[in-house]
Amino acid sequence: MNQDYILPDNWSVIEEGFDAERVRSSESLFSIGNGAMGQRANFEEQYSGHTFQGSYIAGVYYPDKTKVGWWKNGYPEYFAKVLNAPNWIGIDVAVNGEALDLAKCSVVNNFRRELNMKEGWYSRSFEAVLQNGTEIKVNVKRFLSVTEDELGVIKYEVTPLNRAAVITYAPYVDAGVKNMDANWEETFWEPTGVQQGVNEGFVTARTFKTRFGAATYMHNSIFLNGNDIEALPVAAEATESKVQFTYSVEANQNDTVGIVKFGGYTVTLNHAEDALIDAAKAVIASAKAKGYDALLEEQKQAWAGIWEMADITIDGDVKAQQGIRFNIFQLNQTYLGKDPRLNIGPKGFTGEKYGGSTYWDTEAYCIPFYMATKDQQVARNLLTYRHNQLGKAIENAEKLGFKNGAALYPMVTMNGEECHNEWEITFEEIHRNGAIAFAIYNYYRFTGDYSYIPEKGLEVLIGIARFWHQRATFSSHKNKYMILGVTGPNEYENNVNNNFYTNYIAQWCIRYAAEQLNVVKADYPADYARIMDIVKLDAEELTSWKEVADGMYFPYSEEHGVYLQQDGFLDKELVPVSQLDRSQRPINQKWSWDRILRSPYIKQADVLQGFYFFEDHFSKEALERHFDFYEPLTVHESSLSPCVHSIQAAVLGRMEQAYTFYLRTSRLDLDDYNKEVEEGLHITSMAGTWMSIVEGFGGMRVKNDTLHFEPKIPAQWKGYSFKINFRGQVLKVSVQADATHFTLEGSNELHVVVNGATVAVKPNELVTV
Repeated sequence: MNQDYILPDNWSVIEEGFDAERVRSSESLFSIGNGAMGQRANFEEQYSGHTFQGSYIAGVYYPDKTKVGWWKNGYPEYFAKVLNAPNWIGIDVAVNGEALDLAKCSVVNNFRRELNMKEGWYSRSFEAVLQNGTEIKVNVKRFLSVTEDELGVIKYEVTPLNRAAVITYAPYVDAGVKNMDANWEETFWEPTGVQQGVNEGFVTARTFKTRFGAATYMHNSIFLNGNDIEALPVAAEATESKVQFTYSVEANQNDTVGIVKFGGYTVTLNHAEDALIDAAKAVIASAKAKGYDALLEEQKQAWAGIWEMADITIDGDVKAQQGIRFNIFQLNQTYLGKDPRLNIGPKGFTGEKYGGSTYWDTEAYCIPFYMATKDQQVARNLLTYRHNQLGKAIENAEKLGFKNGAALYPMVTMNGEECHNEWEITFEEIHRNGAIAFAIYNYYRFTGDYSYIPEKGLEVLIGIARFWHQRATFSSHKNKYMILGVTGPNEYENNVNNNFYTNYIAQWCIRYAAEQLNVVKADYPADYARIMDIVKLDAEELTSWKEVADGMYFPYSEEHGVYLQQDGFLDKELVPVSQLDRSQRPINQKWSWDRILRSPYIKQADVLQGFYFFEDHFSKEALERHFDFYEPLTVHESSLSPCVHSIQAAVLGRMEQAYTFYLRTSRLDLDDYNKEVEEGLHITSMAGTWMSIVEGFGGMRVKNDTLHFEPKIPAQWKGYSFKINFRGQVLKVSVQADATHFTLEGSNELHVVVNGATVAVKPNELVTV
């Protein structure tokens, strides 16, 4: 834990007291989104202090030219940037002629932020004394509609407390924005026009290179003591990239002057470019017709529907409860599953770091969450996203010398092309290919929907199997197939040979692809014929696949009874993390890369990632040996690490350790464990928090088309509950120390296995085990 200022609360994230040193962290933590757009919790008014301004539109990106010292063949030509979008939230505020700026106020009291996760809104309030002596109270509420996903709403109110005052609001929309992480300091948006109407303004802009078009809009209404005074601006200014109106209201002491601002984006992903402003006007008209209060009520009801299925309750531990809800809330703010063109970015709408929209995190961590908490079509859309990019994956492999339809999915992508700019990841962290195949298997295992495989999935599996077949190297010395020069999930080891996890998932991918070929050939002959016509796969190639899979090499230590993370791992000085001086942590911020590479320290689950994916391939005793060997060497400096370890500790019955890892994954950002929250949140790893409870403490697995549970409960909790949407029926599981309760929302009896015993759960009946 590196920060502890977020107040514990079951349903809200709350900060009290203004501290300029916390502003950037809070901008991340209080971020809001609706799946189509999102923004950091920047102040609407001017702020001259240290801030990271950021608004983002889903699916809109820029191919920033890669910046490297030494260009290598096959290197990605660009690094995809999640673009800082035009600013629509801006409202310059002045009181008696002095600009409101919290960095310059004489006094700031009773500062409070709240992110209300239950109802889907963000608020801020404070009292301040300006340098001109005027004392004011400010209340702001903001939300992004999850029902009208092109609409954002702000209600901003100022009350003069010690004298009458002239309150001036100057709302604007501005396309003159830059990314903080631009490689070459250039701008990414080209303004193309401005337009003004009655209390409404529009700026159109187009991204360079990718040519995404967007209209950023606003509509403003001015209120005095809650009544719309139908004010018109006293001034209007326009430049090529910005439209700003000025409203001025004379207020008596204790009068409240408010502005309601509607704003957001219409984009060429959804509209013709010449229709963007008309589309924005339609959004405004709809919002005006409903009004602020109705829109807020609509938001509350929409979030109530999301929570009805997605919520996890924890009784007796407020920080744990706050943590899981924060993670579930941010996942739903980032991706709601409405648009199959979109995916789940590592930072979502909270920052620019990592670029791209898609990592292997989606398949390894996020799909289980979306499968179980939404309709299975949402998870199918995520799989379809990868199928649609199969051609690009084949091109990516061709650039590196692979042939015959071998597919290498990118480490980072927006459109299927690789756009990661670190060679040891781009060229070597190829295990990501395995996660794509595993997600197909996991989807069928959970949903029972095999149709995806003959329709789309088999082509992906074949491309991935071909890549692994060609990537393997035969060693005549060991008479085994090896995979050389890789980076495993542990990114603190680069260019190693025979990473266990990589070799294991490569072997599994080849065998799984071959198995599905046989199933599709027997049961879906028309699809099989169609696919074979495309891929030209013959018996000789299949025989060669089998030879590679059967002959795969796995480094193993007889002395320790464990698979080695890679060749030569035992040559390191195996000093456990517990002996590291705390001042040296996190090592990725304290040590040179050379020192990290020579150390034994593991960034995240690596060998243990394989034990998590393929749990049924290994005994519990083998898991225990590997956990005891590798966890003491793991620094957990990846957001993806604590959840896997929490699940495995729970399997081993080590509940105190499982609980500690759960707190770390659930409060990774709230407590800033990795000292980097100001850069944005760790969105994709948040799904691992859900897995820590459902798969870890709840022990949920799917085996032979049946849900299995081995419920456990941390000593700190009185109880917890979650829901699973399993094959069209919703099962609620409530766990206490002495019993587990099941209720079923559906029409058919469901059989589950609890601690090895089969239990029948009938619809709308309580079953206690």
